[in-house]
Amino acid sequence: MRILVIGAGGREHAIVLALSKDPSVTALACAPGNAGTAALAEPYAVNVADPASVTELATSWKADLVVFGPETPLVAGAADAVRAAGIACFGPSKEAARIEGSKAFAKDVMVAAGVPTAHSETVDNPAKLDAALARFGPTWVVKDDGLAGGKGVLVTSDFDAARAHALTLLDDGHPVLLESFLDGPEASLFCLVDGSTVVPLLPAQDFKRVGDEDAGPNTGGMGAYAPLPWAPEGFTDSVVRTVVQPVVDELAERGTPFSGLLYAGLALTSAGPQVIEFNCRFGDPETQAVLSLLHTPLAGLLNAVAHGELAAAPELEWESGAAVTVVVAAEGYPGRPRVDDVITGGDAPGVLHSGTRRRDDGAVLSAGGRVLSVVATGEDLTAARDEVYRRVAGVRLPGSHHRLDIALRASRGEITPPA
Repeated sequence: MRILVIGAGGREHAIVLALSKDPSVTALACAPGNAGTAALAEPYAVNVADPASVTELATSWKADLVVFGPETPLVAGAADAVRAAGIACFGPSKEAARIEGSKAFAKDVMVAAGVPTAHSETVDNPAKLDAALARFGPTWVVKDDGLAGGKGVLVTSDFDAARAHALTLLDDGHPVLLESFLDGPEASLFCLVDGSTVVPLLPAQDFKRVGDEDAGPNTGGMGAYAPLPWAPEGFTDSVVRTVVQPVVDELAERGTPFSGLLYAGLALTSAGPQVIEFNCRFGDPETQAVLSLLHTPLAGLLNAVAHGELAAAPELEWESGAAVTVVVAAEGYPGRPRVDDVITGGDAPGVLHSGTRRRDDGAVLSAGGRVLSVVATGEDLTAARDEVYRRVAGVRLPGSHHRLDIALRASRGEITPPA
């Protein structure tokens, strides 16, 4: 099977690594890829936001299956264009990808499906903002309605800060979604979906804030771990039954069936699991942890989704133990990152590339905000943490920073969902 992976981050490196171990894969390409994926897959230049560019590459390369990593091409309709060219595709249509592309659309689907989620209100006019903010609080959740790379959300108890963030989004022409605050620990559940059948992967937890103990602004994700030792018994099956399957059924009922990876971001509240958001693709950095534990060959699963045959796929097999991912970020991130610094240790085991490029002389340089994802597994979270931070210590990037507390509270048994 010839597989083309679209994307350039740590998530795509993790996907490429998993696919490279599958004997059914005869050729592998990653476009545009990065310095890490280039060691495993043929690199190709492509404008991921242009469906025609993606389709032209898939056609000329003679791909049997196109796997989309990031959300941007999916929201732009690249999966529709690839399918129209007669090529199998892992990733939802443009209409189904609105589950991530528009938070207001996602809320409408959840309400129609009877899925538990935070109360919300969309504001598209600054004149209506103050009255809307008065209906929320004392903790305000202010979100960009569209795609924001995980950085368009502000959670604050400061009314003025909430108002300023909302006005900034509105001034940029972006509608704002206000939500009630959900208590309880957060979890991410990835589900393979072929339009009707839902197969969950291991639940994970990511860390959005830039600093230890959740200090500082939101990022695209600074680390993750899987599975969740603190999750209630039957958690995954319950979420599939009450959250994911109803949304999948609702999308099918609307004539926009979802095919690909449906990601449910959840808060385990005192009233039970409630949805924070849906994404239409593998999450980053959770994918790096989850796929490192997947024993079942990945290519066959993605191909089964693309052909609507997921119900016939074998039951998933997982490695025992736990996995932890730590993101190494460039100086300045999540603001403007410092780039073009030489990285050493980037070819060590467990180091996945995100924002990197290779110079003509062979040196690997930083080329983005989240530069590397370092992954390790162990018999439990404590062992996985020890190993991942040992590996992080072997990476050198001038001015870089990373969190020191990824999976720490979970490894100590300090996370307890509300009764």
